[in-house]
Amino acid sequence: MAALRTDVLVIGGGLAGIVAALEALRAGKRVALVDRDTPERFGGLALWAFGGMALVGTPLQARRKITDSPERAFADWMRFGELDPQDAHAVAWARHYVERSRADVHDWLLAHGITFMPAVNWVERGRDGDGNSMPRYHIVWGTSRELARRMIAALHEAGANGKLVLLHRHRATALETRDGRMAGALAVDEATGEELHIDAPAVVLATGGINGGHAETRRNWPPDRPLPATMLNGAHPYADGRMHHAAEGLGAQLVRAGEMWNYAAGFPHPFPHFEGHGLSAIPCKSALWLDHAGRRIGPEPLVTGFDTHWLCRRVAEQEKPWTWHLLNWRIAAKEFAISGAEHNPRIRNKQFLRFLKETLLGNHRLVRQMQRESPHFLVDDTLAGLAEKMNALTCSHDIDPATLQATADAFDANFAPGANPDADMQVRRILHARQWGPDRLRTCKPAPLQKPGAGPFIAVHMQLITRKSLGGLRTDLHSRVLDAADAPIPGLYCVGEAAGFGGGGANGKRSLEGTFLPGCILTARAAARAIASGH
Repeated sequence: MAALRTDVLVIGGGLAGIVAALEALRAGKRVALVDRDTPERFGGLALWAFGGMALVGTPLQARRKITDSPERAFADWMRFGELDPQDAHAVAWARHYVERSRADVHDWLLAHGITFMPAVNWVERGRDGDGNSMPRYHIVWGTSRELARRMIAALHEAGANGKLVLLHRHRATALETRDGRMAGALAVDEATGEELHIDAPAVVLATGGINGGHAETRRNWPPDRPLPATMLNGAHPYADGRMHHAAEGLGAQLVRAGEMWNYAAGFPHPFPHFEGHGLSAIPCKSALWLDHAGRRIGPEPLVTGFDTHWLCRRVAEQEKPWTWHLLNWRIAAKEFAISGAEHNPRIRNKQFLRFLKETLLGNHRLVRQMQRESPHFLVDDTLAGLAEKMNALTCSHDIDPATLQATADAFDANFAPGANPDADMQVRRILHARQWGPDRLRTCKPAPLQKPGAGPFIAVHMQLITRKSLGGLRTDLHSRVLDAADAPIPGLYCVGEAAGFGGGGANGKRSLEGTFLPGCILTARAAARAIASGH
């Protein structure tokens, strides 16, 4: 068996693992990083993510006259996430996040050449205003792909002295201890099958969540919540929870494994990277969200941007495991978007003028692309023709054309002479969202679905799509993994999603959205500091 000796072993090549390795190298440590994927995919989901970050008290907020503070953000976080005040470690990480996201994430990234788009977005407002009480969502200019690439470049620079060993296509299979503390891990080269013993007194688990495969997702699904018959996968397929369970074998606490941050509007990737690979749409606020039979889901209509956790529960409890978004071309051109770097080339490639043009004139390019590439994105000049295509896709007669027509007519009646559009809750939420400038740019003024000249009609076939684990291994503020007595397991650290973004579940039941990338950075930097100082 081959052997390797190092000071720090990092298991996992996503953003959290890269940052932990980078900061450990800068502290003078020798580092080995085990990454199961190929060199081209080094960076994990960060290579593909959109790059939104919830940040508190930034200069960009100040320029937009947004008066934020850690105290206000913490109150929003605790209320919306429904954190248990007695969960000391999760609460401590939540507080650490809101107090340090400006200095330890925002300013740290600026020092690495990362910049942000000029608008601050307002997401997860809560159905009753109980979410973000102000805009906090900052978007990395260049998307998360730019972030990942700059971090990887910094890693290679810091490791140029020979202190970094990158082991791509290697999978950690077991953790090892000696005299009551960590001693390293076993890994296997998946190309050759050769085993490698890595001797290290400090081991950092950066293996992502546990919902990269549906078997583990279903096994941990909360029994009091509806579980859809089918789901798409928006998580990393290598996030299988294996190292979580290996750590449990050493006495670690795995907590809140059933808390997940999924999305309610996914559809299959036209060119999947792995089995069940889905894309997460950013649902159009102006689209009507329908059940399998073409009826509007209610009585409270489903509208994105307010409470993603609630949307997922509503979708999961439907009679069939899919829903429909009914809209027209006018709405789609202005509002339809797909999360991630892949389908946001103007932001990804830093083409500001083209981005501005598509924002102002409509992103017809993306709509046409989905019409061309995805069988789940249906377009027709008439509602009756659309109903026929919807039934053909699902191999059913679920959609009665008369029902679909009645659904559209009922909504459009809100705009008839003498009617009050504000009586419809979806219209009220749209008007509320449009009060904030960036939302007004990307949200249509309410109008009838059958408005002349707004067609053709579009139906998008949607399913629930998995994304992030909110639970994970219990950690303290040094990112040390804790045992059942809340004592650190000597030499074992956990960062990013594997740690529930801190403490085993710093977000509670809901994220304020955009807390994941910063959570990876904060927990990784904490682990590196602790290792450097001997904690």
